[in-house]
Amino acid sequence: MAKTLVIVESPAKAKTIKKFLGSHYTVKASVGHIIDLPKSKMGVDIDNDFEPRYITIRGKGPILNEIKKEAKKSKKILLATDIDREGEAISWHLANALNIDEQNSCRIVFNEITKSAIKNAVKNPQKIDLNLVNAQQARRVLDRLVGYNLSPLLWKKLRKGLSAGRVQSVATKMIKDREDEIKKFIPEEYWSLELEVEDAKQNNMTVQFYKDDNGEKELKSKEKVQQIIDYIDGKHLIVSDVTKGEKKRNPYDPFTTSTLQQEASNRIGFATRKTMAVAQQLYEGIDLEKEGTVGLITYLRTDSKRIGEEANQHAIDFIKNEYGIEYVNNPKVTNRKKKEASIQDAHEAIRPTDVMRTPISIKNNLSNDQYKLYKLIWERFVASRMSPATFDTINATLSCDGYLFKANGSAMKFEGFFKVYSYATRSKDQMLPELAKDQTFHVIKPNPKQHFTQPPARYTEASLVKTMEDLGIGRPSTYSPTISTILSRGYVVKDGKNLKPTELGILVTTLLEDYFSKILDIHFTAELEKRLDSVEDGQEEWKEIIREFYTPFHEMIEHADQHVEEVDFVEESDELCETCGEQMLIKYGRYGKFLACSKYPECTNTKPFIKKIGLPCPKCDVGEVVERKSKKGRLFYGCNQFPECRFVSWSKPVEERCPNCSEYMTIKRLKKGDQLVCSNKECAYKRKLKAEEQEKYD
Repeated sequence: MAKTLVIVESPAKAKTIKKFLGSHYTVKASVGHIIDLPKSKMGVDIDNDFEPRYITIRGKGPILNEIKKEAKKSKKILLATDIDREGEAISWHLANALNIDEQNSCRIVFNEITKSAIKNAVKNPQKIDLNLVNAQQARRVLDRLVGYNLSPLLWKKLRKGLSAGRVQSVATKMIKDREDEIKKFIPEEYWSLELEVEDAKQNNMTVQFYKDDNGEKELKSKEKVQQIIDYIDGKHLIVSDVTKGEKKRNPYDPFTTSTLQQEASNRIGFATRKTMAVAQQLYEGIDLEKEGTVGLITYLRTDSKRIGEEANQHAIDFIKNEYGIEYVNNPKVTNRKKKEASIQDAHEAIRPTDVMRTPISIKNNLSNDQYKLYKLIWERFVASRMSPATFDTINATLSCDGYLFKANGSAMKFEGFFKVYSYATRSKDQMLPELAKDQTFHVIKPNPKQHFTQPPARYTEASLVKTMEDLGIGRPSTYSPTISTILSRGYVVKDGKNLKPTELGILVTTLLEDYFSKILDIHFTAELEKRLDSVEDGQEEWKEIIREFYTPFHEMIEHADQHVEEVDFVEESDELCETCGEQMLIKYGRYGKFLACSKYPECTNTKPFIKKIGLPCPKCDVGEVVERKSKKGRLFYGCNQFPECRFVSWSKPVEERCPNCSEYMTIKRLKKGDQLVCSNKECAYKRKLKAEEQEKYD
């Protein structure tokens, strides 16, 4: 009996779906794209209205032949690739290769890999969405035109192995611009003044300086602070105003791709690439003891916050049963953000496929990484259906002869979604005593603090994704590969969690800014993304966008080719060749700087270029501390006498020793300002980096 052939992308997905469909179905995996533009050339016929010239990807011929062989034996073919642009394009290419009519209802779509979802999809096949296909083609051709024209120019003027791209170059520019802001930043001194105060009943609280009788709120000098402290010494602070109220903290929305990447980075320390890899595993299916292999989360590439009615009701029922009806969210009370115009809302948000599969109930079937990410997704989804948390608030103003001080306090009244979402940031407000107007307090202790304004923080993967999304640059499927590309190309490095541009990244970006400013313009890139989205909606013809883009772009390429001067990347070093005794030169390769003998090709000696930070090794005192990179591109510090000395540190060591235990100190990069921290885990010493030290240690 002839079977129905179902084609998916990945073997893991094929394995899960096969268990749901049974013996009358054959499930094959294309292992991603089978047909695409060639790697060795442009693959776009510019003279023939930008017609793509697709080929079978090298190495995919046997897979395609196997699929064709199965197709001939099958009574029906169903294309079950992912529900995004790339998935639709894979189905379209497969349909063409298998001679399936575009009008044939051969496409099945599902948001989750569960038995009910797959069975329902098989019963309701549909036509391939050509608007979605054309949206993918538009992006693919546009990226190819940019990359395959800019990259050869960089090879010619700078060096081989460089690349540029429509989104990756803008992302690199954002990181470079932030670094420029940090270097230009001039810290300004300011002060804050807190007072520990007490009333006649020995009730204590902390108040903060608010303003003086002239309305001046800023404390710019130590002298000004001391003037206030001296003036109020021995005097009482009188409560002039007390306002009591209630504050609500609404639950977070369920995850989109970008918010999942951000939260996974901030809460569980996952890089964007790792988040997507683990989420893919959860989506494609995990073997559970009692159920067999089943997908645990819905599709992971989405910018929708929508939740289907059935899943929403299941979550509400779960919350009622587990926590009580008072924990169920009333949608009329909770204010939800309006949907952004760019959101393609055909998908759902990322959620568990079954809310009854609590993280703890399936923990033994998951790896540590899978459990961490599933727990994050499950808690976020359930919390999004729960009531807001409510707080009793009290705000008081205290005066002392023209000086005003403020005290703010809050106490949780109802925990709401905090009951489930363990990753939520909690309020740090103090608990205030009962306060009444004209109540008096005396000062126990003044706490003046010196501060310096901080430069904007360097981007982390999480903050870069958020900013790209806010600016409309890229889409859910592109954030992770974009970051991976700029790291692997050596344009950016990781310093802890922070992203810093390399010399190479700065040089390439500067060249592109000088000659291709429009391509790197954030507003232009965002507007182009909107137009590409309009292709998906059937509102615009994809080749028209390409035509409008290419003519001015081609003129930029020709102008740059004529006017950009070639850059010699070779630098002299202070090292001599161990083989022939001649001077070694610093050169750039695909993986960054390396040392090569100046007598090449007569002498072919090369060795890694190691950047010293000018500090003796704190462990062996023989070697020097040097910068190194992990396999994943993360910057760390080690001894140049490795493997004899195995000193390593993720944080940059400094010359200063801990005043408490004399161990070496390291710089810890924080959003609120860098700190010097003792390397001895048993010693808790740390202090904020002074403004004058910032440049020294950067």
